Amino acid sequence: MSQDALKRTPLFPLYEQYGAKVINFGGWALPVHFSSIIDEHQAVRGAAGLFDVSHMGEFLIEGHQAESFLNYLLTNDVTKISINQAQYTAMCYPDGGTVDDLLVYKLADDRFLLVVNAANIEKDFNWVAEHASRFAGLSISNISDQMAQLAIQGPQAEQILQQLTKTDLSQIKGFHFLQEIEIANISDILVSRTGYTGEDGFELYLANSEAPKLWQALLAANDAIMACGLGARDTLRFEARLALYGQELSDKISPLEAGISFTVKLNKPADFIGKTALAEQKAAGLKRKLVGVELLGRGIPRHDYRVLTAEGTEIGVITSGTHSPSLKKHLGLALINTDYSEVGTTVYIEIRNKLVEAKIVKTPFLTKK
Repeated sequence: MSQDALKRTPLFPLYEQYGAKVINFGGWALPVHFSSIIDEHQAVRGAAGLFDVSHMGEFLIEGHQAESFLNYLLTNDVTKISINQAQYTAMCYPDGGTVDDLLVYKLADDRFLLVVNAANIEKDFNWVAEHASRFAGLSISNISDQMAQLAIQGPQAEQILQQLTKTDLSQIKGFHFLQEIEIANISDILVSRTGYTGEDGFELYLANSEAPKLWQALLAANDAIMACGLGARDTLRFEARLALYGQELSDKISPLEAGISFTVKLNKPADFIGKTALAEQKAAGLKRKLVGVELLGRGIPRHDYRVLTAEGTEIGVITSGTHSPSLKKHLGLALINTDYSEVGTTVYIEIRNKLVEAKIVKTPFLTKK
């Protein structure tokens, strides 16, 4: 696909100005980095980074049965969140495979915002619309093309963002948000204390037309903040063991297998899609699970590399892997046979037809206070 055929976020016209290297990411023209992946990764770990994540999808669910509908559609218990609170959750197929992982924001008692993965927007919206017919009076809108999203992440994120708003950001707890906030003289911004890096920070939702102005204001606010691309976003989320759909999660991998069982509330009163299959999977005991691996030899474990025993028996597959910029180690996430999942177990990764020794290690690889 040519660059001209790729979808573009509202910030695309600014990329060149900030030195972006643009790639094709799932049909979108997005920056893999602005300076370097390592520099951007370290900026987020040490100070702050700014990401354009406007390619993500947003759906508005409205109506008096909106909560009941979402509790049927999603694995987590939506009734447990209050207005101005967000929740990480999953949508599953009847067989327990994952449609997507997502965030749900409770805007009002009868109004919710779903934020889904960019590659799944069309599939997810069709899935949501297909099941909405069971509930009366629902309004389902795909507003992805109207909304931009910026993420400011890192230990100095609050301090930098606070320079541009009169709203006391310290009052926003983790997985909570405020609506209609003014930042840098831009009004009607939803400010959410969430992120995908393992660091403190905020995700900012606003109208497409205002996104370039906010991007420029944030980068001009403090020398400590750095524009960041998808490369650092991936290494950061990987170190924090945050799932990536299409790798740790898929229609063939359940939330239980992927290690996000905290999003699956089998005991909530409401029935939900996939509940029976997930309950059976849990009762029978997981046959495979997601673990961390550290290479003891040379090489980097990449997506789809096979995991084997010393005898050559295949026991799993790498879902994600990289050289960790923070830990200076070659690490991977692997979906493997549960019998080999204990920390300290020796396994082997097949890299270019050679078996490289590795060991099972604890995850997340990096934890921050």
